[in-house]
Amino acid sequence: MLSFLDLLLFLIGASVGFLSGLLGIGGGIVMFPLLLYLPPLFGFSALDIKSITGLTMVQGFFASLTALFFHHKQRFVNKPLVVCLGLSLFASSFAGALYSKTLPDRALLIIFCMLSIIAAIMMFLPRSAEKDDSKEDSVTFNKALSVIIGLCIGFLTGMVGQGGAFLLIPTILYILKIPLRVALGSTLGIGLFSATAGLAGKVITDQVPLIQAIPMLLGAIPAASLGSFVSKNTESRHLRWLLALLITATALRILADVF
Repeated sequence: MLSFLDLLLFLIGASVGFLSGLLGIGGGIVMFPLLLYLPPLFGFSALDIKSITGLTMVQGFFASLTALFFHHKQRFVNKPLVVCLGLSLFASSFAGALYSKTLPDRALLIIFCMLSIIAAIMMFLPRSAEKDDSKEDSVTFNKALSVIIGLCIGFLTGMVGQGGAFLLIPTILYILKIPLRVALGSTLGIGLFSATAGLAGKVITDQVPLIQAIPMLLGAIPAASLGSFVSKNTESRHLRWLLALLITATALRILADVF
């Protein structure tokens, strides 16, 4: 029989899965604080940070995979970009996930907070939105630079149990100059590399509570499909501001707890 905790995890998974499809993120930027704050709010024991990062990796992997199929059909997934960033993220994210076992919970929380703040600041920088609705076949980028970016972001996000989309999207937009819709769609594919590696590291080090992951995934997978459909019918400038506000709100909430 489903418990109230199972229902809560189902609703958290569904909410974050919808955002994954809508904004091209694995959902870790939202999943992490929801798992951190909501169970105690409803009278349950708080989840430890390592279990939260493990659950976040599970959700990020399956929600990204589901949403990726939809965005690929709309021609918003650039394969060379996915491969260059994805492969570099894979190795470094795995290393980061393994290294995270040696760090205290507070250190992981501070790292996550700092990454969120950096991502939020980048999203509010001015940029041209002229090509934001372009398809993937019109995109060019610096491949060497993309590999360097992937190595750096992968290690950091692997430590905090994130696929890295919340940091990848502003980096892709402002440094590699990728159009918004292609950035969102491609990030889902890129995130699968890092999420796979990070999830493997979390499983190997026994940081994934599998029983709690089941109801969360039952909500996340169908909701990710719905979010992808809504994303297709939403103006790109609205998607950009939604993503910026989402990252900022999460960064401020975690910042308040850290300090």
